[in-house]
Amino acid sequence: MIVIAIFVISLLAAMAIGVPISYALILCALAMMYHLDLFDAQIVAQGLVNGADSFPLMAVPFFMLAGELMNAGGLSKRIVAMAIALVGHIKGGLGYVTILAGCVLAALSGSAAADAAALAALLVPMMVKVGHSRETSAGLVASAGVIAPVLPPSIGLILFGVAANVSITKLFLAGIVPGLLMGMSLCAAWFLVSRRGTLTTTERAPLRELLKAFKEGIWALLLPVIILVGLRAGIFTPTEAGVVAAVYALLVSVLVYRELTWKTLYQVLVASVMTTSMVMFLVASAMVAAWMITVADLPSSVVGLLEPLMDSPRLLMLLIVTIVIVIGMAMDMSPLILILAPVMMPVVVAAGIDPVYFGVIFVMVCAVSLLTPPVGVVLNVVAGVSKVGFVGIVRGVLPFLLAELLIIGLLLAFPQLLIVPAQWLY
Repeated sequence: MIVIAIFVISLLAAMAIGVPISYALILCALAMMYHLDLFDAQIVAQGLVNGADSFPLMAVPFFMLAGELMNAGGLSKRIVAMAIALVGHIKGGLGYVTILAGCVLAALSGSAAADAAALAALLVPMMVKVGHSRETSAGLVASAGVIAPVLPPSIGLILFGVAANVSITKLFLAGIVPGLLMGMSLCAAWFLVSRRGTLTTTERAPLRELLKAFKEGIWALLLPVIILVGLRAGIFTPTEAGVVAAVYALLVSVLVYRELTWKTLYQVLVASVMTTSMVMFLVASAMVAAWMITVADLPSSVVGLLEPLMDSPRLLMLLIVTIVIVIGMAMDMSPLILILAPVMMPVVVAAGIDPVYFGVIFVMVCAVSLLTPPVGVVLNVVAGVSKVGFVGIVRGVLPFLLAELLIIGLLLAFPQLLIVPAQWLY
């Protein structure tokens, strides 16, 4: 119990005084080292190096680069144009366009903030023009953006796989159905929301225009197909899939759409390097804390605390989900995964819960926490791009947040909805 208290208090105290989360994790590890009389600066340095020295983690920079290339090279824009041609004429059609484009972009980049920013810049002005409120439009865009950490290729699933030592390929394949269910829940919520008020609708796109949109967008649609088929057939690993995605996005942007200039490519590389460096230092810091968590045998203490719930896996999962949602209100997704996954995984294994099932649910909850105030990274990104006040976007996102939480509750009540399709895809 003393070790748990030191871990929690040192981490929260460092965050409370404004220490960046990466350094807060190192301070947390140092506090545990001091308590266990293991203090050694070389352990910290070696832990940082070993934490970043991981082959599966190499997928993270490549998928981030792929996402930046797709936004700058015109792939995202053509996905949106294709969705508009397909369902833009329906009442509230731009909302369905947002959801459809969000699912497709999620299957391309795996970055919630990048997808949400791209969709907000393209679609929020269009939705306001046809009669939707700016707050509701921004809320829908934010909700569609958080599908990215669930659908493969997901950076969140990669981080969980590394932190909890679970097969990333299995996590990718298991995330397909839950990600699509999140999209379907948003469609249902949008149907109810968009029934109110008078909206301007566009005419149905003629067949020629629809075929043209698909012809231009087919290059972007091929990417998730290539990745999923390659993973399923064992042609490449998730890390190699990241390389394929980045190279494919570069070739399509330069040779097919011809929208990527040397200047833009330089900006894309700088942006992806800056984002990658932040994520990788965070991962390295978390690995130092994870090593100390293992040495201090913290998971065994947590197992002891939760032992009364071991006979009821659903109740245990509900408690873990609640804990993650509460902590997620004050913490971003990446540190949330890196801190809690190594602690919770022994508890889950002891209770007989499928690690892949737990991993997907865990990442889903972490993704939804990107919409919860006061931190809500995706909320802040979309609010800034859409020029909406934070209170307004919280109000706008509420029905869609509830819809996605309902899907998580459904998967908790009926685990086979996730496990059976995942086993079939394996």
